[in-house]
Amino acid sequence: MSIFSKIKSAIFGEHGPLGSGHFGTPKADAPAPAPAPQTTAAQPAPTPTPTTAAPTPQAAPAAPAQSVDVEAVLSGIASKKGSDLNWRTSIVDLMKLLDLDSSLDNRKELATELGYTGAKDGSAEMNMWLIKAVMRELEKNGGTVPANLKD
Repeated sequence: MSIFSKIKSAIFGEHGPLGSGHFGTPKADAPAPAPAPQTTAAQPAPTPTPTTAAPTPQAAPAAPAQSVDVEAVLSGIASKKGSDLNWRTSIVDLMKLLDLDSSLDNRKELATELGYTGAKDGSAEMNMWLIKAVMRELEKNGGTVPANLKD
C-alpha cells in the first residue's frame, strides 16, 4: 500500500491502520448480488396475462458520496490522543499523528508518489511541499480541506 493510501485510509477510515480508534467513516460493503433464478426445461414458461402498463418510475439520482472534513477528523484524532503535534504544517507530525512511519525514506517515497521534482533530501522545502500536496490530494479524493491547509 502506498504511503498516501495509508494516510488517506487513516483519515477516511477505509481499512485505515488506526483500527477502531479512528474517526473516519468506513465504506459500507457492497451487498452480494442475488443469485440468478433457476429454471428447468421440463416446466413450460408461464403465459403472460395482459395488464395495463403502468408508467415506469424514474430512478432517483445517486446521492453524492459524503465528504470527509479532513481538518475535523485530524483535530479529533489529536484531541483524543492528547497530542500537540503540528499536523497542519508538518508532514512529519501528520504522519506521527496517524501512527505512520515518518522516516526520511517514507517521506521520499511519498514525495515520489505525489510528483515532487526537487531534491528528496528531507529539506524544509520538501516537507512543506509534502504537507500541502497531501492536503490537496485528500481533497481530490473526497475530503473537505480548508484553503489555508492547501496553499
